[in-house]
Amino acid sequence: MTKPVLSDPITLRLPLDILEDIEKIAETADRSRSWVIVRALKYYLMAEGSEVLSIRRGLEDVAAGRTVDADEFLAELDRLNREDAA
Repeated sequence: MTKPVLSDPITLRLPLDILEDIEKIAETADRSRSWVIVRALKYYLMAEGSEVLSIRRGLEDVAAGRTVDADEFLAELDRLNREDAA
């Protein structure tokens, strides 16, 4: 198994109650605190973070003019629905 490429170290301040939970989880799972934190961040990025990034891509599309007129879009949906019904 290959090790992941590591990034630059960061400094992070956590509320003590969260840090205590991280330490308990790390000890119980026989893992490092970094492993627990990275895992938690990955879950965040898959859920809420993914939604935030999707919104950002949409805003970038609008800023770049990559849009579709709403009336044209709805007309295309109506056409596709008529084709499916036939």
